[in-house]
Amino acid sequence: MYLGELMVCHLKKMHDHFWWQFPLGVVVGILAVVLAAFLFLLIACLFVDQKKKQQHDNLFYRGMMYFYIRIVMVVLRVRVHTKGLEQTPKNGRFLLVCNHLSDADPVILNYFFRKSQLAFITKRENTSMFIVGPLMHKTMCQPINRENDREALKTILECIRLIKEDEVSVAVFPEGRIEGDGLLHHFRSGVFKIAQKTKVPIVVCTLKNPAEIFVNLPKLKPTDVWLNLIKVIQPEDYAEMNTVQIADTVYHLMAQDLGSELVAQE
Repeated sequence: MYLGELMVCHLKKMHDHFWWQFPLGVVVGILAVVLAAFLFLLIACLFVDQKKKQQHDNLFYRGMMYFYIRIVMVVLRVRVHTKGLEQTPKNGRFLLVCNHLSDADPVILNYFFRKSQLAFITKRENTSMFIVGPLMHKTMCQPINRENDREALKTILECIRLIKEDEVSVAVFPEGRIEGDGLLHHFRSGVFKIAQKTKVPIVVCTLKNPAEIFVNLPKLKPTDVWLNLIKVIQPEDYAEMNTVQIADTVYHLMAQDLGSELVAQE
């Protein structure tokens, strides 16, 4: 009888310890997996030589980028509501244009257009960012010098080459920068030379609310973001237009979709 009581007491103690040890073990396990995944990403990026020109889209780094983007979106509790993505061209390359509200914009677009192999035109400063810079380099993103028209033209010409050689589709934010007021601003029309010279479809998108991701993060609140593919403009629809006219057409499509309250009065 005494032995039985000892066993019952021992089992009770084990149960009392187990109830808090189990969730603690789960948390420790998750942290260990996240740390291992981060170290793997760090080591992979350390082997990237950004001084060497990237000739082809690297599918290993692109796949790894998509994997980590998904993790980041879950951790940050980003809920993206999409509309019109079924219009995305299934065959051939295209030029994707979108309004620019936050640093999260290319992350969201990359994930939801992951089958299209997007390469972004990005400001030069982004190439020196920790981990982000090497990933952009390996996935054919093209830095642009916004202060030097001659250098900017070289970037445009390189994007034209990438599309013509079927390497990637190109994504660009024609506003050129994040203004920080959450509004749509007028475009720099030069980027539309990419479509004009390659005769590919222009995929017109809008984003709403991505800047709130960084506002809600310290509060541990989820963020709803809206991604809308408004229209795919076919080459024959802009064949007779110059770059300024194409820019105006795309701008008005975005402005109409966003609504007057999200368009800057310029």
